[in-house]
Amino acid sequence: MAKKSVVTEAQEIQLAIELINLGARLQLLESETTLSRERLLKLYKELKGVSPPKGMLPFSTDWFITWLPNIHSSLFINIHRYLVEHAGVTGIEAVMKAYKLYLEQVEPDPSGEPVLSLTRAWTLVRFFESKMLSTACCSKCAGEFVVHKLDLHNHYVCGLCHMPSRAGKTKKAKEDAASAAAELLA
Repeated sequence: MAKKSVVTEAQEIQLAIELINLGARLQLLESETTLSRERLLKLYKELKGVSPPKGMLPFSTDWFITWLPNIHSSLFINIHRYLVEHAGVTGIEAVMKAYKLYLEQVEPDPSGEPVLSLTRAWTLVRFFESKMLSTACCSKCAGEFVVHKLDLHNHYVCGLCHMPSRAGKTKKAKEDAASAAAELLA
């Protein structure tokens, strides 16, 4: 039986704590640390006061291509790329630092959650590493946006330069606008 270094174990626990505080799911924790599932469950319950959410991780690239998630995913992946290329960080450290910088740049949605969760950001990086997704340059604003790797990208126009007609017109947005108008009249 191999001896585990106390320092290494402490570093793994610290990494798990940071990931949990950023909103990591259990599957992400298991993939990025060497701690046992039982240890991670105890740690998660101690930090959050509840059991970790159950269910499958995001597995489709399509979510990252839809209008609002594409904008947020593109912001995150460009931050991540910059850190990897210019700051010399890699792996989960690069994902965490890029995610923290992403959170500083965006406001949470009405539910209080950011559009892009840490788990989705981590999945996005994995999709880029497996060459399922890439970025294309918008022909109008020259920004780099997330696209399917095998799609055609000649004369690509991003979702900011050419917004879909229903962008931002969700039922929730309509209800929020109505309640804000009612408060102004009261």
